[in-house]
Amino acid sequence: MARLARVVLSSLAAMLLAAVPGIARAQANDVETAWRLLDYISVDYPEAVKNGQVSSPTEYAEQKEFAATVSGKIAGLPAKPERATLAARAADLQTSIAEKAPATKIAGQAHGLAAALLVAYPVPLAPGAPPSFARGQALYRDNCASCHGMSGDGRGPDAAKLAVPPIAFVDVGRARQRSVFALYQVVTQGLDGTPMRSFDELSSDDRWALAFYAGHFAFSDRTAAEGERLWKSDPGVRQFVPDLKTLVGLTPNALAGRVGQAKANALTAYLRRNPNALDRQASASLSAVRERMAASLAASRSGDRARASELALSAYLDGFEPIEPTLRARDGTLMGRIEGLMIEYRAAMKTEDVDRLADRQRVLDSLFDDADVALGSDAGSATSTFIGAGTILLREGLKALLIVVAMIAFLRKAERTDVTRYVHGGWIAALAAGFLTWVVATWAIGISGANRELTEGFGSILAALVLLSVGIWMHGKAQANQWQRYIRERMARVLSGRSAWFLFGLAFVVVYREVFETILFYAALSAQGNGTAMLGGAATASVALAVIAWAMLRYSRELPIAKFFVYSSWLMAILTIILAGKGIGALQEAGIVSIASLPSVPRLEMVGFFPTVESIAAQALAILVLVVGFGWNRHRATKV
Repeated sequence: MARLARVVLSSLAAMLLAAVPGIARAQANDVETAWRLLDYISVDYPEAVKNGQVSSPTEYAEQKEFAATVSGKIAGLPAKPERATLAARAADLQTSIAEKAPATKIAGQAHGLAAALLVAYPVPLAPGAPPSFARGQALYRDNCASCHGMSGDGRGPDAAKLAVPPIAFVDVGRARQRSVFALYQVVTQGLDGTPMRSFDELSSDDRWALAFYAGHFAFSDRTAAEGERLWKSDPGVRQFVPDLKTLVGLTPNALAGRVGQAKANALTAYLRRNPNALDRQASASLSAVRERMAASLAASRSGDRARASELALSAYLDGFEPIEPTLRARDGTLMGRIEGLMIEYRAAMKTEDVDRLADRQRVLDSLFDDADVALGSDAGSATSTFIGAGTILLREGLKALLIVVAMIAFLRKAERTDVTRYVHGGWIAALAAGFLTWVVATWAIGISGANRELTEGFGSILAALVLLSVGIWMHGKAQANQWQRYIRERMARVLSGRSAWFLFGLAFVVVYREVFETILFYAALSAQGNGTAMLGGAATASVALAVIAWAMLRYSRELPIAKFFVYSSWLMAILTIILAGKGIGALQEAGIVSIASLPSVPRLEMVGFFPTVESIAAQALAILVLVVGFGWNRHRATKV
C-alpha cells in the first residue's frame, strides 16, 4: 500500500512538473497579448476618434474590445501586489476610451500601462543576438510579400482579396509609433479579427529577423546612411541606444524626444538594418563582471559556496575594479551603488538562500546596464572632464596637504626648519613614485583591482596608525606649560635623525596614498580624450592647493603654539577615523577582511563610513583609543 502511495504521489508530482512550463508559457502569452493590444491602442486610436467624436465606428469598437481584453488578461494573471494597480490602470484606460478622450492621453495611458505590465510580469524583450537582416529579407519575401508587398506598401498580389487591408509598413507616421518588439509580438501571435495569422512555427530568431526587416521600410536607405554617419561620429547619440534590448523596445518617436526627429529617423533606419552595430558597440568592460556573477550564482545553486564566494570576489576585483575610475568620472553615484551592492552580495552569500541571491543579482544586472550606458557614452564633454580633473585633485590633494602643512608648521614653531627638508623630501618622493605608478599603469603591466585595494587598504591603515600616535602626542604637548623652555630643552633630542626620517616616511605614506588614488582617476580621464581640459582642471586645482597651503602656513605662524597643537591634534584625530574606515573598507573589497553587511546603514565614502560591521568597528576603535589618549593627556596635565 505504501509503495502504491509513493507511485501515485510520484506520478502526480511528475504531472505537475510537466505542467509548469505550460503554465508559465500561458502566463507569458497573456502578458504578451495584453502588451500587443496596448501597443495597437496607442497607435490606432487616432483613426477611431477625432476631436472627441467617433470617426470610424469599426475602429472605435475594436479599440473598446482591445481595452476590455487587456483588462481580462490582466485579471487572469497570477496574483501579485502589482496586479491590482495594473487592473485599475486598465479600467481607467477603458473609461478614457469610452469618454472619447484625446489621442495623446490614450497613448500615454496605454504606453504607461504596457511598461508597468512588463515590469511586474517580465517576458523576454530582446533576441539573444543581433538578427540577420538578410535572413529577415528572405523570410519576408516567402511569408509576407504576397499581402504587404515587396516594398512594404501594403499592395501585394493578395492584398485585394483580404477583407481587412494589410498594414503598409512604409507609413512613416505609423512606423514612428511602433517598436520592433511590437512587430515581433504580432509576428508571434498574429492579430485576432484580421487575416494576420501567427507565425509561431518559425524559430524565435527568425521571428526577430522578420520583425526587424518589417520595421525598416518606412526609413530610406539614404536616411540609413545618415544614421550610420551619426552613429560613428557622434558618441552622444550612442548612449540613448546602448544595447539590443533598448533598441527593440524603443519607438522612433520616443527616441526623437531625446535626439530630435531627424536624428531619430536616421538612427532607426541604420540600426534596424544593422543591429550588429550594437553588438560591436556594446561595452566589453562589464562582460567579465556579468560572467563571474552568473558563475557565482550557479556555484551557489550547486552548493559550492566557497567557489561562489571566490567568483563573486573575482567579479569585483578583476571585472568591476578596473573600470571603477572611469565610471566614477562618469557617474560617481552609480559607481558607489554598484560597489556597495557587490559587497552586500558577498556578505549575503553566507546567510541567504539562492533565490534571495538571484534577486540581488537581478538588481545588480540592472545597474550594470546603467553602467554600460554611462561607459558607452565615450569621451565626456570638455567641461565635465575639466570639472572631474579639478575636483579629484583638489579633494585628494587637500587631505594630504592638511597633514604636510601641519608637519611643516610644527617644525617652524619648534624652530627646527632644518628638518623640513625631510618632510619636503617625503612628499616629493611620493609624487615621483606616483609618476612611476602612472607609467606602470599606463604603459607597462597595469594595476590589478586586488593590488589597488591592497595598496589603498594597507596604506590607509598604516597612515591611520601613524596619525593616531602623532595626534595623541601633539594633544599631550598642547597640555604642557612653559612651551618655550620645553622646545629649547627637548626639541633637539626629539627631532633626532631617526625622528626626521620618520617625518619623511609619514609625508611619503600620506601623500602617496592620495597620489595613487588620483593617478588611477586621471588614467581613466586621459583615455577619454579632452587632454587639454584635463590638464586645465589639474592646473586650476594645483593653483588652488598652492593658495590654500600658503594661507594655512601664514595663519599657523600667528597661532599660539598651544592652540596650534590642539587644532593639529584634532585634525590628526579626524583623519585617523576616516582612514581607519577606508582602510578596512578597501581590505574588504580585496577579500582580506570578512564582511558583515548593514544594508540599512548609509554609505558615506567621503568620511570613510561604510555599511559594514568591520569598518564601523574600526572607526569606533579609533575613536575609543583617541578618547582614552586625550583623556590620559588631560589627566597628566592636571598633575603637573
